[in-house]
Amino acid sequence: MKWSLFEQLQQSIKAGASAAVVVRLSDGAEALFDGQGWQDALWMSETQCSQALRMLVADRSGTLPDSEEFFVRSYARAPRLIVIGAAHISQFLAPMASLAGFEVMVVDPRRAFANPERFGDVKLIHKWPDEALADLKLDATSAVVTLTHDPKLDDPALIAALRSPAFYVGALGSKRTHAKRVARLTEAGLADKIARIHAPVGLDLGGRAPREIAVSILAQVIQVRYRGTAG
Repeated sequence: MKWSLFEQLQQSIKAGASAAVVVRLSDGAEALFDGQGWQDALWMSETQCSQALRMLVADRSGTLPDSEEFFVRSYARAPRLIVIGAAHISQFLAPMASLAGFEVMVVDPRRAFANPERFGDVKLIHKWPDEALADLKLDATSAVVTLTHDPKLDDPALIAALRSPAFYVGALGSKRTHAKRVARLTEAGLADKIARIHAPVGLDLGGRAPREIAVSILAQVIQVRYRGTAG
């Protein structure tokens, strides 16, 4: 590995970020994906770049699924689940996701809702979502789900998530609620990114209780992490 690339990899790891080194086996040429973008030139097709990214998200190493031309070595940290809103569903989702191996954060400026009495030792961030997500530097191993039903909190979070490489973006709400959300996000200039939102959020398991909805959300996040799609 070239020294400059090695230094970039070390910097990413020390910063707690995920990264993947891609090697072209025919000549040993290398490139680094640091969770935000590619470092160093290495020609790959759009499909191959997407496959390499999927392998990083799933923390898998090996040759690309459809080609043995490139080898991917993933250096992935624990995936992050950023929950927007200290809602009732969040109280179930956060500990479930922690047990599943996610680094979980609940973002809500309302301390009356986001407090240790309701969330135990889950990391709580008492900032407005757009500010919190900017600080967290969303990358390809980050998932964001909005659960407040309040556009003042949900929309800024969705805008930040859609502008990031986050592998999952989900939003609570009915189809009618989502239609209104789509109109607002379209007006904000994100029409080409709205299809990334999983809404209504979660797999359709048939449950309606908060803990059941939490299970469906976590199941969908895990499914997207490993398969790249849901449903």
